[in-house]
Amino acid sequence: MLHRRGLLAAGALGGAALVASPLARPALAQAAPVRIGMITSLSGPGAYLGQDIRDGFLLAIEQGGGKLGGTPVALLVEDDGLKPGQGKQIAERFVGNEKIRLLTGIVFSNVLGAVLPDVLDAGAVYASPNASPSNFAGRDCHRNYWSIAWQNDSLHESAGQAAQNLGHKRMFLLAANYQAGRDAIAGFRRMYKGEVLGEIYTRLDQTDYAAELARIRAARPDAVYQFHPGGLGIAFLRQYAQAGLAELVPQVVAAPSMDSTTLAAVGEAALGMTVGSHWNSDFDVPASRAFVAAFRAKYDRLPTYYAQQGFDTALAIGGAFRNGGADLADTEAFRKGMLKADFASTRGRFRFGPNQHPVQDWFMLKVERGADGKPALVTKAKILSDHGDAYAAQCRL
Repeated sequence: MLHRRGLLAAGALGGAALVASPLARPALAQAAPVRIGMITSLSGPGAYLGQDIRDGFLLAIEQGGGKLGGTPVALLVEDDGLKPGQGKQIAERFVGNEKIRLLTGIVFSNVLGAVLPDVLDAGAVYASPNASPSNFAGRDCHRNYWSIAWQNDSLHESAGQAAQNLGHKRMFLLAANYQAGRDAIAGFRRMYKGEVLGEIYTRLDQTDYAAELARIRAARPDAVYQFHPGGLGIAFLRQYAQAGLAELVPQVVAAPSMDSTTLAAVGEAALGMTVGSHWNSDFDVPASRAFVAAFRAKYDRLPTYYAQQGFDTALAIGGAFRNGGADLADTEAFRKGMLKADFASTRGRFRFGPNQHPVQDWFMLKVERGADGKPALVTKAKILSDHGDAYAAQCRL
């Protein structure tokens, strides 16, 4: 793991990443790479999410020989600790003291909500590899704000559509109580037409779900939908299995509640879960196959979709640079370059909608035994095609 403060320049030593102390920044800056500020979660319950975003982004830089879209770059990485105030302080220093014009990396929407206004007010650009709350996709959209991941609701719309396709008539819903959790429930309900027996918002720092599990047992739903990313989801799934509910009530979730790291942590407790996602490591897409192989070779682990989104975000920025957007003093030139989506996405089909959020396909995955007998996420069917988000019509750019 990297230290909380570090500058990573992937152009030296044949593309190997270097970690330098903050005092080394001025010397490296003389080489005039485009500096990119990454604020992400490297500690706390969301640590592996930020680590995977960082590592996917770094892999793209390394594959470009220290460049994105032919432009030399230096990545400055800082840990927000899943604290909005800490993220805000880092952003203020990046865009104020250090005059960085391009930022990325934030995992959680509550951190993004604290950071983004300062970034945009400073005339800088933000490219999101994950957090994409509804307000910034609609009326508060901005020419300098991009999501390369999704809009928060849309991934949960995929879970709602999956539950609908599976014929579940009665569902129980849970989500962590912050902006992304509220977007999650809204997205699921937008596509799911059956009866909702209960809806609970859990604390973002919660570790004991006994009371919620008791309510699920009493309600006796056909299935459960829950949104608890990172360590929250691991705790929920372990307790769900320990309570004997995994054998009684199936779960239909979106990707943040079941990724490869979560699956490795909970094992057979996840068997039978249905997952809505825009990407899976088994995709038969040339760019995806190459990415998975390269990521496993470099980091010795299977990439989560967080890593995939970090990788795609770096490639999208490279596409903007390649099409005339490398001079970030001219944010309109960057915007024109970015709109082309000139990169080979690991997802396959990808384009930006009118609010600068993705339009993409969504798939139903299933946790079942792989060829080695171990639980694996297996892609089963496409459930939404060329799907944007519900807020684009409110955006005026």
